[in-house]
Amino acid sequence: MRPDTPAENVDHTAEAARLERTAGLYPEDAEALLLRAAAHLELSGDRPTASTLYDRLLSSTADLDNPHLVRALKASNLWEYGHEAEARAIIEGVRSASPQDPAPWVIVAEALESHDELEAAHETYTEAVHRLLTDVAEPPYATHPLLFGRHRVRRMLGESHDEWDALADTVHSLPITLDELHDPKRVWSLGSENPAELEAEILRLRAELGAYREALSRPFPVAILHWPATELTELLEAYPSLSTEYPTHETHLATIESALRELASSGTPNLGIVTGTVPSYEAFAASELSSPSDATLLPQYATTLAARGRAVAWPPQQGAACWCGSGQPYGQCHGITA
Repeated sequence: MRPDTPAENVDHTAEAARLERTAGLYPEDAEALLLRAAAHLELSGDRPTASTLYDRLLSSTADLDNPHLVRALKASNLWEYGHEAEARAIIEGVRSASPQDPAPWVIVAEALESHDELEAAHETYTEAVHRLLTDVAEPPYATHPLLFGRHRVRRMLGESHDEWDALADTVHSLPITLDELHDPKRVWSLGSENPAELEAEILRLRAELGAYREALSRPFPVAILHWPATELTELLEAYPSLSTEYPTHETHLATIESALRELASSGTPNLGIVTGTVPSYEAFAASELSSPSDATLLPQYATTLAARGRAVAWPPQQGAACWCGSGQPYGQCHGITA
């Protein structure tokens, strides 16, 4: 599906089938592709089949990149077609696991919120922001929905502002304030016959729509290609000419970090890292009718991996493991500033 295809013109069933076929061709990307396929099935109304895809991922022998996200999506989907008890059990499991990734938190909290479980949604949002944002100077973009969702639920519960609500206000960039966007009384203005009130509500809705469009239209990350030590050794043994690009593995890692910092300082948003493998790179080179020894293929390969959902956001969240695979926290590894 082209990114500019209008949503109403999408055949979600056909798109899901296409993504399933693509997952068969690229097993290393099956998780990202099947999650997209399940989303299309949910949009088509075929929620039971979407659940089978989530089950397929969770029962696979391959290690998932984000099993908590898959479980959260499964719970949200189950609740929508009558399996409330199972959905609640899965949501409790996700909360107990306390994942470092904000996405599962957002999914389960929004599921609770959409079913009028406002107190439980508030607890989930609050638990997530305490877990992920305590002592974090600048909230990562991926955590913004947690702050906004918590603010929204607190407005509906009639709670007064606290420090997390103030933080949500600081990262909110639209001209209409969060207090206006999340005002519970807005729903009443939709039934008003006053043209001024209706016009004000239209402006608010346009602002909300603009925020959703901005989030959905974010480009693929500007991705830097990372080779683990064993893969780089195999790559250079097979294609020695690439040693000019990668003199040593330590130099390779240092170059990645310095390049990303330079891009960040220049204002480039949405940075990421993709991890290459030799078989995948050779297959890519063959698809381009070129030799893997051609160094000009490397940035194209990185872009292709990012487009297939393989990019990991940089910099990692506070306390998260370093992107290099050392197992150390990022702040004690490549995140150490000079």
